[in-house]
Amino acid sequence: MLTVHHLNHSRSQRVLWLLEELEVPYEIKRYERDPKTLLAPSALKKVHPLGKSPVVTDGELTIAESGAIIEYVLDRYGKGRLVPPAGAPARRRFTYWLHYAEGSLMPILVMKLVFARLPVAAPFLVRPLVRGIARTVNAGYLDPQLRVHLQYLEAELTKSTWFAGDDFTAADIQMSFPVEAAAARGGLGPGYPRLHAWLERIQGRPAYRRALEKGGPFEVLPA
Repeated sequence: MLTVHHLNHSRSQRVLWLLEELEVPYEIKRYERDPKTLLAPSALKKVHPLGKSPVVTDGELTIAESGAIIEYVLDRYGKGRLVPPAGAPARRRFTYWLHYAEGSLMPILVMKLVFARLPVAAPFLVRPLVRGIARTVNAGYLDPQLRVHLQYLEAELTKSTWFAGDDFTAADIQMSFPVEAAAARGGLGPGYPRLHAWLERIQGRPAYRRALEKGGPFEVLPA
């Protein structure tokens, strides 16, 4: 049986949601972040050398990275569900969003988290300096870049109900974490009604709710 090595408050929540949408049987092995560092426990390195989540095991196979996991699950268990037909325009959009989520949007949100925590981690005497650097980076680069991306997403959702087209797909599952992270980190203000409506739709799906019940408390770390 497929096993999800599930780290609390992490991207692996998306994997649980995907499996619930597909009604694929799975087991959960739970891991908890260090409450001070918020890092994953070293036990995850026994599953994958990088010690990161999400990671799944299926028999002798170990698959890491959200996009790779989604593709594997769809290929192995999907039976054509949650993915547009090959060759269709929606399939190209599906592939794009599957990679955009982690390749383009999440790096900005991760950097916002890092720079938000730098002043707290810095030695006391240099905290004012580090805080000033963090503000400069946020104001001069990260916040403007995040606005560009969110405006782009808002515009894309004028074309269709879901990211790949008029049907809900696994691309929406993949996009959920960065959009929820943007909301948690202060970038998703009232100027993005379509993104807010999209979030309401995904969070209201029964499979999304079941994944939360099975995965435990889930909160994207705020910046």
